[in-house]
Amino acid sequence: MTLVVMAAGMGSRFGGLKQLTPLTDDNEFIIDFTVYDAIRAGFDKIVFIIKEENLELFEETIGARVRRSGIDVGYAFQKQELGAGYAVPAERKKPWGTTHAILSLGKMNENFGVLNADDFYGYDTLKKLHDFLETARDTDKAHYCMIGYKIENTLSDHGTVCRGICRVSEDGMLDFIEENKRVERLPSGKMINTYPDGSVALIPESCTASMNCFGFTPSVLEYMRPLFEEFLEHNKDDLSSCELLVPTTVKMLIDSGKCDVRVIPTESVWKGVTYIEDSEPFREFIREQKAIGNYPKDLWEKEEVCV
Repeated sequence: MTLVVMAAGMGSRFGGLKQLTPLTDDNEFIIDFTVYDAIRAGFDKIVFIIKEENLELFEETIGARVRRSGIDVGYAFQKQELGAGYAVPAERKKPWGTTHAILSLGKMNENFGVLNADDFYGYDTLKKLHDFLETARDTDKAHYCMIGYKIENTLSDHGTVCRGICRVSEDGMLDFIEENKRVERLPSGKMINTYPDGSVALIPESCTASMNCFGFTPSVLEYMRPLFEEFLEHNKDDLSSCELLVPTTVKMLIDSGKCDVRVIPTESVWKGVTYIEDSEPFREFIREQKAIGNYPKDLWEKEEVCV
């Protein structure tokens, strides 16, 4: 089973290519822990979505490490170029969003999981994702999943973050998801999102957050393609900064009746480095995880990952 790791983002708030920035005492990347947990959970292939110019760097570092464990490694390239009729603005540096990243896979012949390269998800998340994908089958509609986090477990102490805020039905299905780009915790402990117009909304403590961890059947690529084309057409007069994100696309697919999405809750605590100031707290978190035995001192020291 394949895990797709989206690693073509710019990392502008962090200040560099954080996917390949050593962040632990043993010079590991965040992505090392995601792949390690994925292998333990039962995934046997990892596909990295990257910028083509970063291929050599990825292959010399994380790719080489993962191959030592016997896992199949593949790459897909998220490119700036668009189809005929669309000119990429010269000032545009960012990719076209996570929906476009998934479309760069071209075609998939099996169920697959998707997540970000620069987020620490935890073993529980990877195991639940794998177990859903083992049995997921489309019927009269597609059946996908999303791993749902408690919003309070996903925030940075050093600034705002982008989070998909969800409404979940009583039977555990995703009813609604909205990408909120400036979510933060106030000194009072309350959580808010600030909208582009400056208005502020309070986020309930019980809220479920998406961390871009989804399980899909192959049909999602067929469904996403026309939505991305519509997105380009809608924004053709100004393509300088627009993006089409997976939560937005998933919402459109739910609304159109093409799929349903089961929300699988996790108690895992997100860890990441949205800002450079998040680096030391992440380093300390990994020290603690290794001290209690959740991870070995050297993740890739042995030929095979221990389950």
